[in-house]
Amino acid sequence: MREVGIITAMRVEARCITSLRLPFNQRISLGESAAIWLCGMGEEAAREAAAGLKMGGARALISFGFAGALDSSLRPGHLILPESIHAGQSLQVDLSWRDSLRQCLPAHLNVTGGILAASRGMLTSAIAKHELAQATGACAVDMESGAVAEAAAHAGLPFLAIRAISDPVDFSPPPVLLDAVRPDGSADLVRLLPLLVRGSLAVGTLLRLAMGSRAARSTLSAVVRYAGAEMGVRTRNSASPHGYVSD
Repeated sequence: MREVGIITAMRVEARCITSLRLPFNQRISLGESAAIWLCGMGEEAAREAAAGLKMGGARALISFGFAGALDSSLRPGHLILPESIHAGQSLQVDLSWRDSLRQCLPAHLNVTGGILAASRGMLTSAIAKHELAQATGACAVDMESGAVAEAAAHAGLPFLAIRAISDPVDFSPPPVLLDAVRPDGSADLVRLLPLLVRGSLAVGTLLRLAMGSRAARSTLSAVVRYAGAEMGVRTRNSASPHGYVSD
């Protein structure tokens, strides 16, 4: 059985696959047929993760996590299974693998195909999202799938992107928040609390972001629960009786 390498940028995304607390930037086996790499946000981190998983034996790659909506009809919790990635060039996913995974999903999930755009930075306004949508024809955007798709194409490996919308077109993470987020997506309270005290960031904004994140996590967890076998993941999230196996 081939080993599937799964790249996640943020810890909250990885928790949809395993309850284990993963180390950062390290290949972790999830059993005989999958390994995961928590890499942090951005294309360079994702590229290094893809290379590390390939070196560790991965024969297929998945980009797994959140995405921002570029289509106004997409809401938090909607699932994106793109047919291609726009990363300066068009990169195809493995359509046969995509179809097999989709057939495992329950009917209540709202699934959208189309194009997923790659972005080097986080889009923090509706204007930026509209401009990227017009330039690429994409329905959603993230910061890692393009690099993973490129790595898979160069290595001749099957590739799949599984993304859930966390923020709609008309609501994005504010720029001031970016400096208060650690590379693994967790909040840096030392930097976050002063923003709240000074009024640079509203509690309501954080609550809305949290609601979007919760909806995306619920969808990604459902994907793992129903289609985990297609990802090489055990549905009970138990990599081994003793926890994760680190190489």
